[in-house]
Amino acid sequence: MAVQKINIEQFLQLSAEYPILDVRSPGEYTHAHIPCAWSLPLFTDEERKVVGTAYKQQSREIAIKIGLDYFGIKMRGMVEQVENILKQEKNKVSGSHKTVLVHCWRGGMRSAGVAWLLDLYGFKVYTLGGGYKMYRQWARAQFEKKYDFNIIGGYTGTGKTLLLHELKRLGNSVIDLEALACHKGSAFGALGENLPPSQEMFENLLAVELSSLTHPKNNQDLNSLTEPNVIYIEDESQRIGLLNIPSTLWVSMRKTKVTFINIPFEERLNYLTTEYGIFENEKLVNAVMRIQKRLGGLETKLAINFLLEKNHKECFRILLKYYDKYYERGLHNRESLSELLTTISFDKIDIPTIAKSVMLMKQSPDKKNEVSL
Repeated sequence: MAVQKINIEQFLQLSAEYPILDVRSPGEYTHAHIPCAWSLPLFTDEERKVVGTAYKQQSREIAIKIGLDYFGIKMRGMVEQVENILKQEKNKVSGSHKTVLVHCWRGGMRSAGVAWLLDLYGFKVYTLGGGYKMYRQWARAQFEKKYDFNIIGGYTGTGKTLLLHELKRLGNSVIDLEALACHKGSAFGALGENLPPSQEMFENLLAVELSSLTHPKNNQDLNSLTEPNVIYIEDESQRIGLLNIPSTLWVSMRKTKVTFINIPFEERLNYLTTEYGIFENEKLVNAVMRIQKRLGGLETKLAINFLLEKNHKECFRILLKYYDKYYERGLHNRESLSELLTTISFDKIDIPTIAKSVMLMKQSPDKKNEVSL
């Protein structure tokens, strides 16, 4: 067998069947990687630094010799690690098929070295031309494409995330930006969430989501699709926690239709009190302090006093009024909003009912901009 270098489209297509092995250093992988790729570092972070320094300050040949010193003692362990990866991915890899996909940063010596070893041992190996750098180009290109979004809008406490989950359960295409960012968007958004990914990793995850929802299934030709694939996505600020929605995609989202779910204030307040009242007071106080400049000194003091009194509802009442004003400004900071916005009003947060109503609006769009259900 011979190692075969392929382009990014072929690489990603094969990744549905075979494991991706990222041979960059642990630090590079941890910062960001192709989603679902396994870390199989040729060098540790320190070893990579030594080899890189030798390459720049001495010569390519000396750097390769140093790299071989590191690589030689790892060969058997790397082969066994790949065998173990294939066993863990037996649901993806059929039978005894020993095929793997390998990449490094630029598709250079690191991936070539590991590919040589695995090919020598008997694996079928494909390497990514241009490496991870080419994948990043592909990821950024996904944000330039046109998508048929249906933005789910609504004030804080409407249950928009739960609505997205229900729409997905009912078979719709959905992207949950807050789940990808590990943040719910507000000052309290990090509570109960995992550590967020890096900006680069967030973009990688989002690119894969976009691609998977717009790629034709079962080898169906794109030209044979009679209807665009509507993707439901929540109306967000460009910034979610510490992360940013890519600018090109953000601009596109701001120009697409919005289905605004209108729920009474008290209903939303009760929902938020139930959702966030379970967290420790110290964490809630810290969250309030993060927005004190925008909230104002008096309102901040009142909100924190209510927390200290264990009166979560009145604290959240202050915060909800603030977020309603904040969201109102963002909602109306759109061009041609009157043409994009459809409002559906409900008396309470009944997610199954709201989801069915949203889907009904898609199937039979009403010319009116206000619907009460």
